[in-house]
Amino acid sequence: MITRRPSAPAATLAVLSVAQFLIALDYSIIYIALPSIADDLGLAPSLAQWVVSAYAVLFAGFLVVGGRLADRVGAKRLFVVAIVAFGAASAVGGAAQDGTVLLAARGAQGLGAALLQPAVLGLIGTTFPAGPRRGRALAVWGSVGASGLAAGAILGGLLTSASWRLTFVINVPLTLLCALGAALWVRGSGTTAPAGPAPVLASLLGTGTVLTLVLGLTLGSGEGWSAVPTLVCLGLALVFAAAFLRGEATSRTVLIEPVLRATRSLRTGAGATALYMASVGSEFYLLTLLLQYLKGYTPLAAGLAFLPLAVMVTAGSAAAGRAVRRVGPRAVLVAGFALAAAGLLWLALALTGDSYAVDLLPGLLLSGFGHGAVYTSMFIIGTHDVPAAHQATAGALLTTSQYLSGAVTVAVLTLTLGPSPDHVSFRLAFLLTTAAAAAGAALVAARRERPTADDPVRRVLVG
Repeated sequence: MITRRPSAPAATLAVLSVAQFLIALDYSIIYIALPSIADDLGLAPSLAQWVVSAYAVLFAGFLVVGGRLADRVGAKRLFVVAIVAFGAASAVGGAAQDGTVLLAARGAQGLGAALLQPAVLGLIGTTFPAGPRRGRALAVWGSVGASGLAAGAILGGLLTSASWRLTFVINVPLTLLCALGAALWVRGSGTTAPAGPAPVLASLLGTGTVLTLVLGLTLGSGEGWSAVPTLVCLGLALVFAAAFLRGEATSRTVLIEPVLRATRSLRTGAGATALYMASVGSEFYLLTLLLQYLKGYTPLAAGLAFLPLAVMVTAGSAAAGRAVRRVGPRAVLVAGFALAAAGLLWLALALTGDSYAVDLLPGLLLSGFGHGAVYTSMFIIGTHDVPAAHQATAGALLTTSQYLSGAVTVAVLTLTLGPSPDHVSFRLAFLLTTAAAAAGAALVAARRERPTADDPVRRVLVG
Protein backbone atom coordinates (compact mmCIF):
# COMPACT_ATOMS: atom_id res chain seq x y z
CA MET A 1 0.00 0.00 0.00
CA ILE A 2 1.43 3.37 -1.07
CA THR A 3 0.82 6.35 1.19
CA ARG A 4 1.04 9.75 -0.49
CA ARG A 5 2.79 12.50 1.42
CA PRO A 6 0.78 15.70 1.56
CA SER A 7 1.95 18.42 -0.82
CA ALA A 8 4.24 20.99 0.74
CA PRO A 9 1.75 23.88 0.56
CA ALA A 10 -1.10 21.77 1.95
CA ALA A 11 1.03 20.39 4.77
CA THR A 12 2.40 23.85 5.54
CA LEU A 13 -1.11 25.30 5.71
CA ALA A 14 -2.17 22.47 8.04
CA VAL A 15 0.72 23.18 10.43
CA LEU A 16 0.14 26.94 10.34
CA SER A 17 -3.58 26.49 10.90
CA VAL A 18 -2.95 24.36 13.99
CA ALA A 19 -0.63 27.08 15.30
CA GLN A 20 -3.27 29.74 14.66
CA PHE A 21 -5.87 27.54 16.35
CA LEU A 22 -3.56 27.35 19.36
CA ILE A 23 -3.08 31.14 19.55
CA ALA A 24 -6.81 31.79 19.35
CA LEU A 25 -7.65 28.90 21.67
CA ASP A 26 -5.29 30.13 24.35
CA TYR A 27 -6.83 33.59 24.37
CA SER A 28 -10.45 32.41 24.79
CA ILE A 29 -10.01 29.19 26.79
CA ILE A 30 -9.01 31.23 29.82
CA TYR A 31 -12.37 33.03 30.05
CA ILE A 32 -14.40 30.11 31.41
CA ALA A 33 -11.54 29.19 33.73
CA LEU A 34 -11.14 32.74 35.07
CA PRO A 35 -13.56 32.49 38.02
CA SER A 36 -12.02 29.17 39.12
CA ILE A 37 -8.49 30.58 38.81
CA ALA A 38 -9.47 33.64 40.86
CA ASP A 39 -11.04 31.48 43.59
CA ASP A 40 -8.16 29.01 43.74
CA LEU A 41 -5.36 31.60 43.81
CA GLY A 42 -7.26 34.27 45.75
CA LEU A 43 -7.30 36.93 43.02
CA ALA A 44 -9.62 39.93 43.32
CA PRO A 45 -11.71 40.69 40.18
CA SER A 46 -9.55 43.71 39.28
CA LEU A 47 -6.42 41.53 39.48
CA ALA A 48 -8.05 38.54 37.80
CA GLN A 49 -8.59 40.60 34.63
CA TRP A 50 -4.79 40.63 34.26
CA VAL A 51 -4.87 36.90 33.53
CA VAL A 52 -6.38 38.07 30.24
CA SER A 53 -4.61 41.42 29.92
CA ALA A 54 -1.05 40.20 30.68
CA TYR A 55 -1.29 37.93 27.66
CA ALA A 56 -2.97 40.49 25.42
CA VAL A 57 -0.66 43.43 26.17
CA LEU A 58 2.62 41.50 25.76
CA PHE A 59 1.24 39.77 22.68
CA ALA A 60 0.24 43.03 21.04
CA GLY A 61 3.22 45.02 22.24
CA PHE A 62 5.84 42.84 20.56
CA LEU A 63 4.00 41.62 17.48
CA VAL A 64 5.69 44.12 15.18
CA VAL A 65 9.11 43.15 16.59
CA GLY A 66 8.12 39.59 15.76
CA GLY A 67 7.11 40.67 12.27
CA ARG A 68 10.46 42.36 11.68
CA LEU A 69 12.31 39.32 13.01
CA ALA A 70 10.30 37.07 10.70
CA ASP A 71 11.22 39.30 7.76
CA ARG A 72 14.92 39.33 8.72
CA VAL A 73 15.85 35.94 10.17
CA GLY A 74 13.30 33.83 8.34
CA ALA A 75 9.75 32.95 9.30
CA LYS A 76 10.39 29.22 9.74
CA ARG A 77 13.22 29.71 12.24
CA LEU A 78 11.14 32.15 14.24
CA PHE A 79 8.13 29.82 14.09
CA VAL A 80 10.02 26.91 15.68
CA VAL A 81 11.58 29.05 18.43
CA ALA A 82 8.27 30.76 19.24
CA ILE A 83 6.16 27.60 19.35
CA VAL A 84 8.61 25.90 21.73
CA ALA A 85 8.71 28.99 23.99
CA PHE A 86 4.92 29.13 24.00
CA GLY A 87 4.69 25.51 25.10
CA ALA A 88 7.23 26.04 27.90
CA ALA A 89 5.32 29.06 29.24
CA SER A 90 2.10 27.04 29.13
CA ALA A 91 3.68 24.30 31.22
CA VAL A 92 4.79 26.86 33.83
CA GLY A 93 1.31 28.38 33.95
CA GLY A 94 -0.27 24.99 34.49
CA ALA A 95 2.01 24.36 37.49
CA ALA A 96 1.69 27.87 39.03
CA GLN A 97 0.86 27.94 42.73
CA ASP A 98 0.34 31.69 43.13
CA GLY A 99 -0.90 34.64 41.13
CA THR A 100 2.54 36.15 40.49
CA VAL A 101 3.88 33.05 38.74
CA LEU A 102 0.65 32.65 36.78
CA LEU A 103 0.66 36.24 35.53
CA ALA A 104 4.34 35.95 34.59
CA ALA A 105 3.54 32.78 32.63
CA ARG A 106 0.65 34.50 30.88
CA GLY A 107 2.96 37.35 29.91
CA ALA A 108 5.51 34.86 28.59
CA GLN A 109 2.78 33.14 26.60
CA GLY A 110 1.85 36.50 25.10
CA LEU A 111 5.46 37.19 24.17
CA GLY A 112 5.76 33.75 22.55
CA ALA A 113 2.55 34.36 20.62
CA ALA A 114 3.90 37.75 19.52
CA LEU A 115 6.75 35.97 17.76
CA LEU A 116 4.57 33.12 16.51
CA GLN A 117 1.74 35.05 14.88
CA PRO A 118 3.81 37.06 12.35
CA ALA A 119 5.87 33.96 11.55
CA VAL A 120 2.61 32.20 10.63
CA LEU A 121 1.45 35.09 8.45
CA GLY A 122 4.88 35.44 6.88
CA LEU A 123 4.92 31.75 5.93
CA ILE A 124 1.46 32.06 4.37
CA GLY A 125 2.64 35.07 2.37
CA THR A 126 5.73 33.29 1.06
CA THR A 127 4.16 29.85 0.51
CA PHE A 128 1.07 31.02 -1.40
CA PRO A 129 1.35 33.53 -4.28
CA ALA A 130 -0.89 36.60 -4.30
CA GLY A 131 -4.25 35.93 -5.89
CA PRO A 132 -6.76 33.09 -5.53
CA ARG A 133 -4.35 30.68 -3.79
CA ARG A 134 -3.38 33.14 -1.06
CA GLY A 135 -6.99 34.23 -0.68
CA ARG A 136 -8.10 30.63 -0.14
CA ALA A 137 -5.21 30.00 2.28
CA LEU A 138 -6.10 33.10 4.31
CA ALA A 139 -9.73 32.03 4.37
CA VAL A 140 -8.78 28.59 5.74
CA TRP A 141 -6.39 30.18 8.25
CA GLY A 142 -9.04 32.67 9.36
CA SER A 143 -11.69 29.96 9.67
CA VAL A 144 -9.43 27.85 11.88
CA GLY A 145 -8.57 30.88 14.02
CA ALA A 146 -12.22 31.75 14.49
CA SER A 147 -12.93 28.14 15.40
CA GLY A 148 -10.13 28.27 17.97
CA LEU A 149 -11.70 31.28 19.68
CA ALA A 150 -15.02 29.48 19.88
CA ALA A 151 -13.60 26.07 20.78
CA GLY A 152 -11.63 27.68 23.60
CA ALA A 153 -14.82 28.63 25.38
CA ILE A 154 -16.19 25.09 25.16
CA LEU A 155 -12.94 23.34 26.07
CA GLY A 156 -12.49 25.84 28.89
CA GLY A 157 -15.71 24.61 30.44
CA LEU A 158 -14.93 20.93 29.97
CA LEU A 159 -11.36 21.17 31.27
CA THR A 160 -12.12 23.55 34.14
CA SER A 161 -14.72 21.13 35.46
CA ALA A 162 -11.73 18.86 36.19
CA SER A 163 -9.04 21.49 36.86
CA TRP A 164 -8.33 24.95 35.47
CA ARG A 165 -4.69 23.88 35.14
CA LEU A 166 -5.64 21.70 32.17
CA THR A 167 -6.46 24.85 30.19
CA PHE A 168 -2.71 25.53 30.19
CA VAL A 169 -1.48 21.94 29.91
CA ILE A 170 -3.52 21.29 26.74
CA ASN A 171 -1.23 23.66 24.86
CA VAL A 172 1.88 21.54 25.41
CA PRO A 173 1.09 18.62 23.04
CA LEU A 174 -0.22 21.06 20.42
CA THR A 175 3.04 23.02 20.45
CA LEU A 176 5.06 19.83 20.13
CA LEU A 177 2.88 18.77 17.19
CA CYS A 178 3.45 22.11 15.46
CA ALA A 179 7.21 22.03 16.03
CA LEU A 180 7.42 18.51 14.57
CA GLY A 181 5.23 19.48 11.61
CA ALA A 182 7.37 22.53 10.89
CA ALA A 183 10.52 20.42 10.90
CA LEU A 184 9.00 17.89 8.49
CA TRP A 185 6.99 19.99 6.04
CA VAL A 186 7.45 23.74 6.33
CA ARG A 187 10.03 25.19 3.98
CA GLY A 188 12.30 27.97 5.17
CA SER A 189 11.20 31.33 3.81
CA GLY A 190 14.56 33.02 4.00
CA THR A 191 14.70 36.75 4.60
CA THR A 192 12.43 39.17 2.75
CA ALA A 193 13.62 42.50 4.12
CA PRO A 194 17.03 44.15 4.44
CA ALA A 195 18.90 43.52 7.66
CA GLY A 196 18.56 46.14 10.36
CA PRO A 197 17.66 46.63 14.00
CA ALA A 198 14.24 45.62 15.24
CA PRO A 199 12.18 48.45 16.78
CA VAL A 200 12.55 47.17 20.35
CA LEU A 201 12.48 50.63 21.99
CA ALA A 202 9.34 51.60 20.09
CA SER A 203 7.68 48.34 21.11
CA LEU A 204 8.65 48.88 24.75
CA LEU A 205 7.18 52.39 24.67
CA GLY A 206 3.99 51.17 23.00
CA THR A 207 3.66 48.28 25.43
CA GLY A 208 4.37 50.59 28.37
CA THR A 209 1.65 52.94 27.17
CA VAL A 210 -1.01 50.24 27.15
CA LEU A 211 0.21 48.55 30.35
CA THR A 212 0.11 51.80 32.35
CA LEU A 213 -3.22 52.81 30.80
CA VAL A 214 -4.87 49.49 31.68
CA LEU A 215 -3.26 49.55 35.14
CA GLY A 216 -4.51 53.12 35.63
CA LEU A 217 -8.05 52.08 34.70
CA THR A 218 -7.79 49.13 37.08
CA LEU A 219 -6.55 51.31 39.95
CA GLY A 220 -9.11 53.98 39.18
CA SER A 221 -11.97 51.54 39.68
CA GLY A 222 -10.56 50.34 43.01
CA GLU A 223 -8.48 53.13 44.52
CA GLY A 224 -10.36 56.10 43.06
CA TRP A 225 -9.59 58.41 40.15
CA SER A 226 -7.84 61.00 42.32
CA ALA A 227 -5.60 58.46 44.10
CA VAL A 228 -1.87 58.96 43.60
CA PRO A 229 -1.19 55.50 42.07
CA THR A 230 -3.99 56.04 39.55
CA LEU A 231 -2.72 59.46 38.53
CA VAL A 232 0.87 58.21 38.30
CA CYS A 233 -0.11 55.35 35.97
CA LEU A 234 -2.28 57.53 33.74
CA GLY A 235 0.47 60.17 33.66
CA LEU A 236 3.05 57.57 32.66
CA ALA A 237 0.73 56.38 29.91
CA LEU A 238 0.71 59.93 28.48
CA VAL A 239 4.50 60.21 28.76
CA PHE A 240 5.07 56.84 27.08
CA ALA A 241 2.57 57.69 24.34
CA ALA A 242 4.26 61.05 23.65
CA ALA A 243 7.70 59.40 23.54
CA PHE A 244 6.38 56.72 21.19
CA LEU A 245 4.87 59.26 18.77
CA ARG A 246 8.02 61.38 18.82
CA GLY A 247 10.15 58.33 18.11
CA GLU A 248 7.95 57.34 15.19
CA ALA A 249 8.37 60.83 13.76
CA THR A 250 12.13 61.18 14.22
CA SER A 251 13.77 57.77 14.69
CA ARG A 252 15.39 55.73 11.93
CA THR A 253 14.06 52.55 13.57
CA VAL A 254 10.31 53.00 13.57
CA LEU A 255 7.61 50.56 14.49
CA ILE A 256 5.38 51.38 11.51
CA GLU A 257 7.30 51.91 8.29
CA PRO A 258 6.20 54.72 5.91
CA VAL A 259 5.12 52.29 3.19
CA LEU A 260 2.69 50.68 5.64
CA ARG A 261 1.39 53.99 6.96
CA ALA A 262 0.45 54.90 3.38
CA THR A 263 -1.49 51.67 2.77
CA ARG A 264 -5.21 52.51 2.91
CA SER A 265 -6.45 48.96 3.26
CA LEU A 266 -4.08 48.37 6.18
CA ARG A 267 -5.44 51.43 8.01
CA THR A 268 -8.99 50.21 7.47
CA GLY A 269 -8.04 46.70 8.55
CA ALA A 270 -6.40 47.98 11.73
CA GLY A 271 -9.53 49.91 12.65
CA ALA A 272 -11.67 46.87 11.90
CA THR A 273 -9.57 44.54 14.04
CA ALA A 274 -9.69 47.00 16.94
CA LEU A 275 -13.48 47.32 16.73
CA TYR A 276 -13.85 43.56 16.30
CA MET A 277 -12.08 43.05 19.63
CA ALA A 278 -14.13 45.80 21.26
CA SER A 279 -17.33 44.04 20.16
CA VAL A 280 -17.68 40.29 19.58
CA GLY A 281 -14.03 39.69 20.48
CA SER A 282 -14.91 40.59 24.09
CA GLU A 283 -18.25 38.81 24.08
CA PHE A 284 -16.65 35.70 25.61
CA TYR A 285 -15.45 37.70 28.60
CA LEU A 286 -18.87 39.21 29.28
CA LEU A 287 -20.76 35.99 28.71
CA THR A 288 -18.67 33.87 31.06
CA LEU A 289 -19.12 36.43 33.85
CA LEU A 290 -22.84 36.75 33.11
CA LEU A 291 -23.39 33.00 33.11
CA GLN A 292 -21.20 32.06 36.10
CA TYR A 293 -21.49 35.08 38.39
CA LEU A 294 -25.01 36.33 37.70
CA LYS A 295 -26.89 33.25 36.50
CA GLY A 296 -25.04 30.66 38.59
CA TYR A 297 -23.88 28.32 35.82
CA THR A 298 -21.13 25.82 36.62
CA PRO A 299 -18.00 25.97 34.41
CA LEU A 300 -19.20 22.91 32.49
CA ALA A 301 -22.70 24.33 31.99
CA ALA A 302 -21.23 27.66 30.89
CA GLY A 303 -18.97 25.89 28.40
CA LEU A 304 -21.91 23.98 26.95
CA ALA A 305 -23.90 27.20 26.75
CA PHE A 306 -21.19 28.50 24.42
CA LEU A 307 -21.67 25.57 22.02
CA PRO A 308 -24.22 27.28 19.71
CA LEU A 309 -22.00 30.36 19.62
CA ALA A 310 -18.99 28.21 18.67
CA VAL A 311 -20.92 26.46 15.90
CA MET A 312 -22.08 29.76 14.45
CA VAL A 313 -18.58 31.30 14.60
CA THR A 314 -17.30 28.37 12.55
CA ALA A 315 -20.27 28.56 10.15
CA GLY A 316 -19.89 32.31 9.73
CA SER A 317 -16.19 31.99 9.04
CA ALA A 318 -16.71 29.26 6.44
CA ALA A 319 -19.50 31.25 4.76
CA ALA A 320 -17.31 34.34 4.71
CA GLY A 321 -14.51 32.47 2.96
CA ARG A 322 -16.90 31.65 0.10
CA ALA A 323 -18.64 35.03 0.07
CA VAL A 324 -15.36 36.98 -0.17
CA ARG A 325 -14.70 35.39 -3.56
CA ARG A 326 -18.16 36.39 -4.79
CA VAL A 327 -18.86 39.83 -3.38
CA GLY A 328 -15.52 40.97 -1.95
CA PRO A 329 -14.20 41.34 1.60
CA ARG A 330 -15.67 44.81 2.17
CA ALA A 331 -19.28 43.69 1.77
CA VAL A 332 -18.66 40.60 3.90
CA LEU A 333 -17.03 42.64 6.66
CA VAL A 334 -19.87 45.19 6.76
CA ALA A 335 -22.46 42.40 6.92
CA GLY A 336 -20.50 40.59 9.63
CA PHE A 337 -20.29 43.68 11.84
CA ALA A 338 -24.01 44.38 11.28
CA LEU A 339 -24.99 40.85 12.35
CA ALA A 340 -22.65 41.10 15.33
CA ALA A 341 -24.27 44.36 16.41
CA ALA A 342 -27.73 42.84 16.11
CA GLY A 343 -26.77 39.83 18.22
CA LEU A 344 -25.06 41.89 20.92
CA LEU A 345 -28.04 44.25 21.09
CA TRP A 346 -30.35 41.26 21.56
CA LEU A 347 -28.22 40.04 24.46
CA ALA A 348 -28.19 43.52 26.02
CA LEU A 349 -31.97 43.74 25.94
CA ALA A 350 -32.81 40.12 26.86
CA LEU A 351 -30.18 39.18 29.44
CA THR A 352 -32.57 39.57 32.38
CA GLY A 353 -34.69 36.65 31.19
CA ASP A 354 -34.50 33.22 32.77
CA SER A 355 -34.81 31.18 29.58
CA TYR A 356 -31.57 30.35 27.81
CA ALA A 357 -33.34 29.28 24.59
CA VAL A 358 -35.59 32.34 24.37
CA ASP A 359 -33.48 35.09 25.90
CA LEU A 360 -29.84 34.25 25.12
CA LEU A 361 -29.75 31.79 22.22
CA PRO A 362 -30.95 34.14 19.43
CA GLY A 363 -28.32 36.71 20.36
CA LEU A 364 -25.61 34.05 20.49
CA LEU A 365 -26.55 32.74 17.05
CA LEU A 366 -26.56 36.18 15.42
CA SER A 367 -23.39 37.46 17.08
CA GLY A 368 -21.60 34.15 16.51
CA PHE A 369 -22.25 34.14 12.76
CA GLY A 370 -21.21 37.78 12.53
CA HIS A 371 -18.11 37.03 14.59
CA GLY A 372 -16.94 34.37 12.16
CA ALA A 373 -17.57 36.58 9.12
CA VAL A 374 -15.65 39.50 10.63
CA TYR A 375 -12.69 37.41 11.79
CA THR A 376 -12.12 35.86 8.39
CA SER A 377 -12.58 38.94 6.21
CA MET A 378 -10.82 41.60 8.31
CA PHE A 379 -7.36 40.14 7.65
CA ILE A 380 -8.04 39.73 3.93
CA ILE A 381 -9.08 43.37 3.55
CA GLY A 382 -6.21 44.53 5.74
CA THR A 383 -3.34 42.83 3.87
CA HIS A 384 -4.48 42.55 0.26
CA ASP A 385 -2.49 45.50 -1.14
CA VAL A 386 0.54 45.25 1.18
CA PRO A 387 3.85 44.55 -0.65
CA ALA A 388 5.08 40.98 -0.28
CA ALA A 389 8.22 42.05 1.60
CA HIS A 390 6.07 43.56 4.36
CA GLN A 391 3.36 40.89 4.70
CA ALA A 392 4.59 39.61 8.08
CA THR A 393 4.88 43.10 9.57
CA ALA A 394 1.47 44.14 8.20
CA GLY A 395 -0.16 41.06 9.68
CA ALA A 396 1.54 41.83 12.97
CA LEU A 397 0.17 45.38 12.93
CA LEU A 398 -3.37 44.10 12.38
CA THR A 399 -3.11 41.68 15.27
CA THR A 400 -1.44 44.35 17.40
CA SER A 401 -4.46 46.58 16.89
CA GLN A 402 -6.72 43.64 17.72
CA TYR A 403 -5.13 42.67 21.03
CA LEU A 404 -4.31 46.16 22.28
CA SER A 405 -7.97 46.92 21.78
CA GLY A 406 -8.81 43.71 23.63
CA ALA A 407 -6.72 44.65 26.67
CA VAL A 408 -8.20 48.14 26.89
CA THR A 409 -11.73 46.83 26.27
CA VAL A 410 -11.49 44.24 29.07
CA ALA A 411 -10.32 46.99 31.43
CA VAL A 412 -13.21 49.26 30.39
CA LEU A 413 -15.75 46.44 30.71
CA THR A 414 -14.38 45.46 34.14
CA LEU A 415 -14.74 49.10 35.18
CA THR A 416 -18.28 49.18 33.78
CA LEU A 417 -19.32 46.01 35.61
CA GLY A 418 -17.85 47.13 38.93
CA PRO A 419 -17.03 44.90 41.91
CA SER A 420 -20.60 43.53 42.18
CA PRO A 421 -22.07 43.41 38.66
CA ASP A 422 -25.85 43.34 38.24
CA HIS A 423 -28.24 43.27 35.29
CA VAL A 424 -27.97 47.02 34.76
CA SER A 425 -24.17 47.01 34.55
CA PHE A 426 -24.18 43.97 32.26
CA ARG A 427 -26.70 45.67 29.96
CA LEU A 428 -24.49 48.75 29.75
CA ALA A 429 -21.44 46.60 29.01
CA PHE A 430 -23.24 44.76 26.19
CA LEU A 431 -24.45 48.08 24.77
CA LEU A 432 -20.85 49.29 24.63
CA THR A 433 -19.88 46.23 22.59
CA THR A 434 -22.93 46.78 20.37
CA ALA A 435 -21.79 50.33 19.66
CA ALA A 436 -18.31 49.07 18.76
CA ALA A 437 -19.75 46.58 16.25
CA ALA A 438 -21.92 49.30 14.69
CA ALA A 439 -18.86 51.55 14.44
CA GLY A 440 -16.99 48.74 12.67
CA ALA A 441 -19.75 48.42 10.06
CA ALA A 442 -19.72 52.19 9.50
CA LEU A 443 -15.92 52.34 9.21
CA VAL A 444 -15.70 49.65 6.55
CA ALA A 445 -18.78 50.87 4.67
CA ALA A 446 -17.20 54.33 4.38
CA ARG A 447 -14.11 52.91 2.67
CA ARG A 448 -14.09 53.29 -1.09
CA GLU A 449 -12.30 50.54 -2.95
CA ARG A 450 -10.26 51.48 -5.99
CA PRO A 451 -9.27 48.16 -7.57
CA THR A 452 -6.55 48.01 -10.17
CA ALA A 453 -5.42 45.27 -12.50
CA ASP A 454 -2.77 44.32 -9.94
CA ASP A 455 -5.11 44.38 -6.96
CA PRO A 456 -4.72 40.96 -5.23
CA VAL A 457 -8.31 40.97 -3.99
CA ARG A 458 -9.56 41.70 -7.47
CA ARG A 459 -7.54 38.73 -8.69
CA VAL A 460 -9.15 36.63 -5.97
CA LEU A 461 -12.62 37.67 -7.09
CA VAL A 462 -12.09 37.16 -10.79
CA GLY A 463 -9.58 34.32 -10.55
